[in-house]
Amino acid sequence: MSSGKPLPDKWLKNQQAAKATQVAFDLDEKFQYSIRKAALDKGVSPSDQIRTILGLSVSKRPKRPRLTVSLSGEDYVLLAQKYGLDSDAQLEIKKRVLDDLVHFVDKTSST
Repeated sequence: MSSGKPLPDKWLKNQQAAKATQVAFDLDEKFQYSIRKAALDKGVSPSDQIRTILGLSVSKRPKRPRLTVSLSGEDYVLLAQKYGLDSDAQLEIKKRVLDDLVHFVDKTSST
């Protein structure tokens, strides 16, 4: 299915990235904590910190800092009850969860 034209550089890079393999390391908690803390102190991801330690290149693309959590249907039901909402109101539940996280940070940073 080749038209004879070379692929654009961007496509080649995406093709190379698709071939990358994620490698997981089972390290003692102490080692994981040290690497994660170093990453946090530098404002980078643990993956980027590991790449730096190994002397590999690190993407300079700005990354959107975010925290994630997986919520099941049952979690939404429990959170809906907590907030007095319908469990289908996932966007409103998400807003309330965000408020709880902000209040947590405010409370812990003021002590």
